[in-house]
Amino acid sequence: MSCRPARRLLQRLWSSTEPGAAAVRSCLGSRVQVQVRSRSSQSGSGSGVNVFDRQMKRRQRDWASSLSNATQFEYVREEVGARVADRVYDVARTFPLALDLGCGRSFIADHLTTDVVEQLYLTDVSSNCLSRLRDGGIPSRCVLADEEFLPFKDDTFDLVLSGMSLHWVNDLPGALRQVWRVLKPDGAFIAALPGGDSLFELRCSLQLAQTEREGGFSPHVSPFTAVTDLGNLLGGAGFSLLTVDTDELQVHYPGIMELLSDLQAMGESNCAWNRRSLLHRDTILAAAAVYKEMYGNPDGSVPATFDILYMIGWKPHGSQAKPAKRGSANVSFGDLSKISPKPSETS
Repeated sequence: MSCRPARRLLQRLWSSTEPGAAAVRSCLGSRVQVQVRSRSSQSGSGSGVNVFDRQMKRRQRDWASSLSNATQFEYVREEVGARVADRVYDVARTFPLALDLGCGRSFIADHLTTDVVEQLYLTDVSSNCLSRLRDGGIPSRCVLADEEFLPFKDDTFDLVLSGMSLHWVNDLPGALRQVWRVLKPDGAFIAALPGGDSLFELRCSLQLAQTEREGGFSPHVSPFTAVTDLGNLLGGAGFSLLTVDTDELQVHYPGIMELLSDLQAMGESNCAWNRRSLLHRDTILAAAAVYKEMYGNPDGSVPATFDILYMIGWKPHGSQAKPAKRGSANVSFGDLSKISPKPSETS
């Protein structure tokens, strides 16, 4: 499918009156808006949410980690793991006991030393991942555990870490409450997960192509958490001294098929219950043409954006700094205009 038919496809969708085309126009006009709407029914909804097939995700992770060349597809988690570790080093203390949720092949632990973490528990839903852990310099123990059901006692860990696994949890508020439970008072939670703008190029291209070729579209990229929701989720779970920031990773691929193949080899294929297992060949070809037409680089490659959300929260403790009481200030902002700058000194 050449660029010229792809342009005609976009023009037809933009002028179409079909319901599916209206959603696609919203996606084109404001990609964040359409993604936030798709998540609104589950953000902060608590227990009872069942969006993802957790057994399917376990099988996907098992398969991906068993590949002979699995290390070639770990570039995103490697980079995110290093950036999570940087945030651990920013905290000026040593953590006697830490927990890594969804550790994969110890992507975070590889960047830590005993100067910051003395002992580490590594957990993952995939037994294959745990059996292929890389040797690190921190004394560690492996536990096969699901992020939704932490098998640890209250007030156990000084630090809980997570890199790129919590976006597959059905009950994220409940998972955060469990993390809060296993943390000791004044313990820290430092984690990263993909945000709502992740893979927007792939999402929009598939929606456009499927709407034109099949008369409607179904989700092929899993929903993600919005950065605007993350602070409320952490606060609702009981964390204090919150920090939330975002970062963007952009990876360039020869085409859409290479991107889809790498996502599968990462163990990041969609596992939502409402997913469609197959795409028509014509739809994939149309999506590839739309992807290159809308987002392609001059050299023929296509970008894929990973919007990474980083969060830090602390379990409350009496020694932590507290905000001043309302009305306790002795200086008014209105007085700032009365302050005259000092005359500059002349030589």
